[in-house]
Amino acid sequence: MQQVNVKFNDVDQIREFVSIIDKIDANFDLGSGQRIVDAKSILGVMALDFSGPLQLKYDSQDAEIEEKITPFLI
Repeated sequence: MQQVNVKFNDVDQIREFVSIIDKIDANFDLGSGQRIVDAKSILGVMALDFSGPLQLKYDSQDAEIEEKITPFLI
C-alpha cells in the first residue's frame, strides 16, 4: 500500500483529481483521522474537510500514478 499527502484548493481540483484516478485500476482511500472515503467517489471526497492536507492510500506499485496526480501532491 502506497501513501501520499494531497491538497485541494477548490471544487474544480477535486473534480479533476477524481476524474484522473477513476481511470486507474487500483483502490484509493482518501481522508484524515478516522474519516476515510473512496477517493473515486466525488461525493465522498467533497464531504471531507479539504482545507488541510489529506492522506491518499492506494494499492498499486505503478510509479505513473504519482506522476498523474502531481498537481495535488504536497
